[in-house]
Amino acid sequence: MARRSTSSSTGSPAGPRNRTPQPVRVRRRSFGDFVKAFFAFVALLVLVIGVPGALAVTVGWPLPHGAPSLDWLQQEITVQTFLHVLTVIVWLAWAQFTACVLVEVKAALSGVGIPGRVPGAGPSQLLARQLVAALLLVGATAASLTPGLSQLGHSLEGNQKGTVAAAQQTPGLFAQQQEQAAGTAAALAEQATHAAAHADAGGGTAKHGDTKYYRIQPPEGRHHDSLWEIAQRHLGDGRRYKEIYELNKDRIQPDGSRLSEASLIRPGWIMEMPGDAHGGELVENPDAHVSHEVRQQIHDYAKTGDHAKEQEQGQGQGQHAGGGGSGATGGSHVSIPQQRPAPAGEQEKQHITPAADSGSASHSGSHSFGLPEALVGAPLLAAGLLGALGRRRRQAMWQSALGAVGGRRGMEPPTPTGDAQDVHDALLVGADPEGVRLLDRSLRGLAAALAAESRALPVVYAAWLSNGDLHLQLAQPAGKPPAPWQLGQDQTFWMLARADAERYEDVDTAAPYPGLVSLGTMDDSRLLLNLEAVPGIVSLSGREADRAAVFASVAAELATNGWSDRMTITLVGFGEDLTALAPNRLRHLDGIEALIETMEAETRQRRGALGAAGHDSVLTGRTGPAQHTRWAPHLVLLAAQPSAEDAVKLAELAADAGRLGIGYLVGTETGDLPGAAWEMEVTPEDKLLAPLLGLELDAQLLPAVQQRAVVELFVEADPERDPDGPATTPPFLVDISEQGRPAVYARLVGPYEIIGLDTPDGERSALLHEALALLLLHREGVHPRVLASALWPRGVTEDVRDALIERLRTWLGTDPDGTPRLGADATGRLTLAKSVVSDLDVLRSLYHEATQGKGVDSRAVRGRLLTDALVLVRGPLLADRPEGRYRWLTHEIVDAQLPLLVADTGLALSAFHLEKDRAEKAIEALNAALNSAPDDERLWNELLRATHATGDTARLRTLAVDLLGRGGARGLPPRTEALLDELLPTWRDGAAAAG
Repeated sequence: MARRSTSSSTGSPAGPRNRTPQPVRVRRRSFGDFVKAFFAFVALLVLVIGVPGALAVTVGWPLPHGAPSLDWLQQEITVQTFLHVLTVIVWLAWAQFTACVLVEVKAALSGVGIPGRVPGAGPSQLLARQLVAALLLVGATAASLTPGLSQLGHSLEGNQKGTVAAAQQTPGLFAQQQEQAAGTAAALAEQATHAAAHADAGGGTAKHGDTKYYRIQPPEGRHHDSLWEIAQRHLGDGRRYKEIYELNKDRIQPDGSRLSEASLIRPGWIMEMPGDAHGGELVENPDAHVSHEVRQQIHDYAKTGDHAKEQEQGQGQGQHAGGGGSGATGGSHVSIPQQRPAPAGEQEKQHITPAADSGSASHSGSHSFGLPEALVGAPLLAAGLLGALGRRRRQAMWQSALGAVGGRRGMEPPTPTGDAQDVHDALLVGADPEGVRLLDRSLRGLAAALAAESRALPVVYAAWLSNGDLHLQLAQPAGKPPAPWQLGQDQTFWMLARADAERYEDVDTAAPYPGLVSLGTMDDSRLLLNLEAVPGIVSLSGREADRAAVFASVAAELATNGWSDRMTITLVGFGEDLTALAPNRLRHLDGIEALIETMEAETRQRRGALGAAGHDSVLTGRTGPAQHTRWAPHLVLLAAQPSAEDAVKLAELAADAGRLGIGYLVGTETGDLPGAAWEMEVTPEDKLLAPLLGLELDAQLLPAVQQRAVVELFVEADPERDPDGPATTPPFLVDISEQGRPAVYARLVGPYEIIGLDTPDGERSALLHEALALLLLHREGVHPRVLASALWPRGVTEDVRDALIERLRTWLGTDPDGTPRLGADATGRLTLAKSVVSDLDVLRSLYHEATQGKGVDSRAVRGRLLTDALVLVRGPLLADRPEGRYRWLTHEIVDAQLPLLVADTGLALSAFHLEKDRAEKAIEALNAALNSAPDDERLWNELLRATHATGDTARLRTLAVDLLGRGGARGLPPRTEALLDELLPTWRDGAAAAG
């Protein structure tokens, strides 16, 4: 049942906040800026072009034109020789300076990364940087194009503070970054030590309480600066990022835009800092050590906002004294994408965004509004679980159908109770099958389009679902995406609008990113992390119960999601009972020793297979000819903290895991795990923190109480469980005697008709009919929230829902004794009185009475009951339902129950007639059942037997040809073929002649 998405608990719509960047107002450049730019251009022209030209004209080629002999070493050193040596030195200095200019220009124009260091070119590179910066300052976006403007005039080494420092702690992060990190870690540590000592000694230029500012640095590699990391470096605690946000919220930045979300900051912006901020990257106001341009921008910025005025009065100092100053940043970064506002009128119609009434249930299992909010707020997980549960129940029914006719277990799945019932209702409310379908089609469509262009799949770290749009965050730029995909906020984001996703159709291609799994929500966006693409281990710290809830959620979604084909999920240290969700995907290992042994063998095998196939990664293999049979991911979920020795072994295995399609999520008590590329923490407040990734999510959890209830639902539906158990009694039996005539009778099997009620007037009639149908199909009761999400899958306010329920109660009326026909049970679920009956209730009751009641001992009663039951079948369930309504039926199993019930009734009535050699009556009963169950092989086989009983060979041969035509290219089922060989040995000859 599609979930209710964006209505709040109070009934007010919860529309997404508009985080679209404001129009940029460019600061007008002064005459002095143009003068500086002109002289910088002249200086660059002279140094880059004039110097080599002058050398060529005045001195010429300084080196010998041929190989020198030994006599050359014995010649006298003349003035000309000395000039030639100096000329060579000048040429080398020119080449080095030109290289510096090229490096600085490239970094300035791209805006990506700190400029690379040219060996031995400290002063030269600093001069080149200043000249290039002065030249580019006349551009409209110079503030964001010029790296480190706040550091102009400082030493070159001082400008390298943004280099990745945490890479030391994350072996397996990125090979190209590890070497750089290893080489600079010692220097960074030394700088931090000197800075701290300088601050302690009072050597700073600022007095305590002076206003301090920080200028947002350009992205370093693929890492973007974040308020969390700024707070971590300069306040000693990343959680204090909110103080920085409050100081700078809605203030005009140098480029004209404003800070409206804590997760969205841009290079070149200025951040006012709390009074206790420390660190060498901060700028005091005023500060003569920065350029006039930066000083003027800070001066203008200081005039904006009430926060600045309070700071000037000495009232805005921070409340915490922090220590530590070096910034630990990761080379691989997950950032929230910029969102577009939802289209007008669509705020309440989001399928793949978080539900407005979503939240995290406490681990004690307490429920808000009667349902576990952890599942209500997990639309993709709920859809996966509900779909898998439906498949399990259908499998159980079909497997039961292979048994004897009548009196068997499986026709009616057990009705859940207690926590299992609450969890089932939460799944119905929270599930978003449409969102899963769009996500799956979008990803497969992208893979198919890239394959058609002979392009490899890009490495995707994460996917964001925001306001109906899908954003893929790439590990690195991969060019222009295929239409209808578009580039997102930068080169590392590919974006697909919901309207474009809805135009995708199913394609026959392998799922490209099956390792995507939901971690939680941030504002109006849901994050799915691609576990198999992580360059190393993902560690998860926090309390044991909190970690267990995250692990259970990840395992359950991976096992049941709809955007993957095949995968292996290995659980260690938890979740042995979770294997019931998907035994073909989930496996449980007893300990870390068995895990390491297994993964060592698989790692070797995958490396060898990739090498033999000539692929550099599993992503290449997924777009090849063997895409459906190879390179399925293997995801390891290890809840128990490994020992130091085992942790090292896991780190070694994970170093190449991203390329091999293997992912590791490992729990840790301390948060310090060797080889952890990405470190996350789940808090007691159900927050998922990933400081190095710049994330603070509302965690998606599956607490222990809900986990047990989910497992119970799947175990009860297991087709292999208790196959010889007693038959299940229908949930509602009707008095089929003359005295049991109902007050309200609804015909659902076939066209929808209601007898005993007036037709409601107006546009609400369709809603009332649909609500009554839902209640009739669930005699055990329907939670009001389940009813609301069924009728309004895109969300509705509580007042509208309650008004509909009251209108339905009025329409149904009361029984003669004054009892309302629409009531509620002790749990608040809506129930119908026994005087309101459907033909499906009567059909079930007739079949039950014929096979397990009075018909068991009386042949005449059995025949009459079965005949009456088959007369009720007028077609499929709700045959004339309008398009676009009754979508909740996709979550029901009644569409599988009804054909089985009709087939069983027809088979029982056929057997009843064949006992008395009434073959024509048996054929009539079987044909009536085939009208509603045309795909039931048992009916066709019994029809063959009944036709054979007539002794008409030509009629039997005609039926065999008809069956062959229905089978098409697949041919006949094996059992049917064997039966025809027995009844009509020459059927193949006749079929060949007909063909």
